[in-house]
Amino acid sequence: MEIATLFIVLFLLLVFGVPVAIALAGSSAVFLLTFGGVPPMVVAHRMINGVDSFPLLAVPFFILAGNLMNTAGITERIFNFALSLVGWMRGGLGHVNIGASVIFAGMSGAAVADAGGLGSIEIKAMRDADYDSEFSVGITAASSTIGPIIPPSLPMVIYGVVAGASIGQLFAAGFLPGMVMAAALMLMVAFMARRRGFPRDQRFQLGRMFTTFQRAFLSLMTPVIIVGGILSGAFTPTEAAVAACAWALFLGLVVYRTLSLRRFLRVSYDTIETTAVVLFVVAAASIFAWILTSNRVPEAVASLLLSTSDRPWVILLLINLILLVVGCFMETVAAITIMVPVLLPVAVAIGVDPVHFGVIMVLNLMLGLLTPPVGMVLYVLSRVANIPFERAVVGTAPFLIPLVLVLLFITYVPMVTMWLPTLVYR
Repeated sequence: MEIATLFIVLFLLLVFGVPVAIALAGSSAVFLLTFGGVPPMVVAHRMINGVDSFPLLAVPFFILAGNLMNTAGITERIFNFALSLVGWMRGGLGHVNIGASVIFAGMSGAAVADAGGLGSIEIKAMRDADYDSEFSVGITAASSTIGPIIPPSLPMVIYGVVAGASIGQLFAAGFLPGMVMAAALMLMVAFMARRRGFPRDQRFQLGRMFTTFQRAFLSLMTPVIIVGGILSGAFTPTEAAVAACAWALFLGLVVYRTLSLRRFLRVSYDTIETTAVVLFVVAAASIFAWILTSNRVPEAVASLLLSTSDRPWVILLLINLILLVVGCFMETVAAITIMVPVLLPVAVAIGVDPVHFGVIMVLNLMLGLLTPPVGMVLYVLSRVANIPFERAVVGTAPFLIPLVLVLLFITYVPMVTMWLPTLVYR
């Protein structure tokens, strides 16, 4: 009954439009004051402890790096290179959309940053080429989910902090699944392009590809610096985030000279605002998760799931269903902070590696960004494309099919996820 009260208060606050962080902290405070028998300062102390973590320093720096990439015109160079690379295929701009997201994924680590940065360029280009708005928004939304899977990844950083897992191993684990997601989406685009009679957007020209590669070369070095530095042990994920910011500043201020002082100040302000929101959610979710843990909710959930079946594949299917539902209603960072203490013990009990489970969880929650009622990526792209939210949902629906199939593939074939971490770290 006490835990039920906690969730009822949280649900009511969310229904009345209270921001997620305030709803989590408020429901936790009501629970502790009513049933906890602890002083109110415990809420503040637990929230502060939730963000008192060195790896979380990577969050503002990766956000800043992504914002700098968008502002300095780096995303446009990446898009043009991807266009010359795969634009000759039938439905070429759909493939370009995916290719650009794969490249940008190695820089920003956030789906919303991908959607907001590349999305405006991609959707405009696809509309100019007479692609319908639903298809343009749908493939842009679906491809943006690759960003948090391929390293670097902000959700992976949050998961690593909460689960006590190696962030370097999590980054390595996301690389191959991200490539599989890209391949699955390109197959879907090829199928839809043939069915709808989409044209080839341009002829393949080796000279054009070479020219756009030259213009984008220094931008393409960003993921090499980040991922290569982490995998080689040259620096930690947190230090890699700082290196990414330094490289983005160098490109914007010295090489391309597209980053003015006014733009830099605006980017810094946006980064501070986004970081404050993310860390506030982490802090509020940490006190909520602490209440669940101290009241032995994870043990109860573990017992319930393990009692349903003795077959690991059935339990993994149930965990995926739970995460898909949670992703539809809860912001990614809050969902990770709350659900990891609840579901990770169950996954470990059936023999799932915490690193493998991290990729499963993040991919599940990325699908939540494409589904109502939360669907943050859909809200961003509906504004970018100036279409109703409902049309964005309809356009994205077909691309959920390959993404769900990839989720199942990654869940039940752990070698896809664990091969690279085992090769590099173990």
